Amino acid sequence: MSASNENIRCKDLLIELGTEELPPKALKKLMLAFTDGIKAGIDHHNLTFETITPYATPRRLAVKVTGLVLQQQDKSVERKGPAVKAARDAEGNPSKAAEGFARSCGVSFEELETLETKKGAWLIYRSIQAGKQTAELIPGIIEQSLNKLPIPKRMTWGAHKDAFVRPVHWLVVLFGNDIVDCTILGKTASNQSRGHRFHSPNGFVIESAESYEQQLSERYVIADYDLRKKQIQDGVEAIAKTSSGQASIDSDLLDEVTGLVEWPIPLMGNFEDAFLQVPQQALISAMQEHQKYFPVLNDNGKILPHFITVANIESNDPAQVIEGNERVIRPRLADARFFFETDKKKSLEQHNEPLAKVVFEAQLGTLLEKSERVSQLAKTIAEKIGGNPIWAERAGLLCKADLSTEMVGEFPDLQGIMGTYYANNDGEPEEVGLALNEQYQPRFSGDELPSTLTGASVAIADKIDSLVGILGIGKKPTGDKDPYALRRAALGVLRIIIGKKLPLDLVDLFEQSASLYGDKLSNADVKKDYLDFLQGRYMAWFQEEGVSTDIIKAVLGINTTAPLDFYQRIQAVKSFKKLPASEALAAANKRVGNILNKREDKTPLPAISEELFDADEEKLLSSIITEKAAAFDNSGDADNTQPNYKNKLASLAELKEPVDAFFDNVMVNVEDEAVKNNRLALLQQLHHLFLEIADISVLQ
Repeated sequence: MSASNENIRCKDLLIELGTEELPPKALKKLMLAFTDGIKAGIDHHNLTFETITPYATPRRLAVKVTGLVLQQQDKSVERKGPAVKAARDAEGNPSKAAEGFARSCGVSFEELETLETKKGAWLIYRSIQAGKQTAELIPGIIEQSLNKLPIPKRMTWGAHKDAFVRPVHWLVVLFGNDIVDCTILGKTASNQSRGHRFHSPNGFVIESAESYEQQLSERYVIADYDLRKKQIQDGVEAIAKTSSGQASIDSDLLDEVTGLVEWPIPLMGNFEDAFLQVPQQALISAMQEHQKYFPVLNDNGKILPHFITVANIESNDPAQVIEGNERVIRPRLADARFFFETDKKKSLEQHNEPLAKVVFEAQLGTLLEKSERVSQLAKTIAEKIGGNPIWAERAGLLCKADLSTEMVGEFPDLQGIMGTYYANNDGEPEEVGLALNEQYQPRFSGDELPSTLTGASVAIADKIDSLVGILGIGKKPTGDKDPYALRRAALGVLRIIIGKKLPLDLVDLFEQSASLYGDKLSNADVKKDYLDFLQGRYMAWFQEEGVSTDIIKAVLGINTTAPLDFYQRIQAVKSFKKLPASEALAAANKRVGNILNKREDKTPLPAISEELFDADEEKLLSSIITEKAAAFDNSGDADNTQPNYKNKLASLAELKEPVDAFFDNVMVNVEDEAVKNNRLALLQQLHHLFLEIADISVLQ
């Protein structure tokens, strides 16, 4: 659909808000939110369009909407008034209610119509509401979108009362070739935009929405965020190859650099080989965090003495730009080398000492006290999972020591990593050193798990200590607020235990951790809160993995507290649900549960008596249940440490026909109390057989 076609009632809309440099880390989020807001406003007013395209550079947010209709469609309006029987008085004249309704509609009583319904007849007024011109609606749509942008703190500038994330300098609102008459954030709309701050600082007239990208490109601005991002990535990768290396491109840094430049020019700089003696993570952190540079690595992942910066100007003398960046990075790398050498003058144990004055949480003590608790808990965990208790105890004690080092003080993202380097320097066992970094794994969804049992022991201990302690003083996360990252800690515990197949129980871990806190825990319900919180993570995690909600609920219903056991039950129920008999058995279990729950007499049922069996169907069902129960008692995995739930449920699927036959031919609630209770006991045994694995009655 072409906006230039006079026979088609639509045009293209272009909105551009020009500002001071926007926050680079938030630029993509602002761009998408602005576009979503414009689309939501268009949809709200029932306007149709073809496409919507977002744009963003450091100095502008923009949206292009193609094929936007010129006017809303006319709409039928229907207003219901008083009942017909109340429309006239005793003399047959219009009642006051009827006349009032007519006046509110702007018509006479005679112009009202009658609507017949099942509940009676009513006065009604019908009219056609003319659709508004799109140009009238556009300013409100823009303002609504800007007001809803995710801006934590808005600023004002000069004498303006308007507030935004940065001062606003110009506003473009073009609908077709026409400027939409409006003033937003103190700026009156025009067709005047601006190019690159240095290469093309003067204003220019935007000819049309269609020419927007091309006109900006001619003025050294790549308006399309994704296109600019790809150009940066391609350029950085290409220039890295000239040094026989490859660029290390962090996705967050790539987004940030895309938000910093309008006309990206990648350039490679160098630094002295002597700096390569510093741990490469520190060099990379100095480059990425402080200078927004991309490191260059060799084929083995080792850092090379090069970096790539992305300039925002096309210099006539790139060598000067490179030299300036080299001059800036050297002091940063020198600082990292100084911190590294200074830190190594003390042992990790000596670095632990200042933590006695660093508060973990006011009610729970210092970081040194936390390390001592983690040390004892990690030792216990290592004993249970076949690890080295001495190494786990040592790693737990040193796990926070690097937080007091100069290097981590300057580069906080290196916590754990530097602990490993300093432990190696002190001659600690390799696995102890690795555990100092692995304690933080998994850091995010999909992150690696600890590679060693010592690392797993410390990681679990550290997370359990935080969970028990923070929940133990009643500080549960609320909404999206989780200052102690307890949700991540809980998910980390579950992922490590399940991923590494560790025989650990959440209740045991709680008891051991709580005992180490002594009398510091003030929440009387801490154990319940702890279990509820951890088990609540199952739902979020497994749903993300594609497991249906009913399967998760089926296993949650039996309150197993061993994560590995929970996972194995989930896999078993997933397989069972695919079997042809699963639907009928789920329904039968639900029916059994309902029958048992309706018992008025809550005393325990008597043992099953074969002498009271009357029907062949109950005899058959009883014998099969007895057979299955005996088989389950003797079954297990190859190492006989875990029941084979998958095989058990598959075996229980064979109960479908005898269960169906029982319900088709046997009455449970008979007058004979002994026979009734015997049959209830049989159903209870059937129910418990399934509940040994999961509550399949909730399957859908």
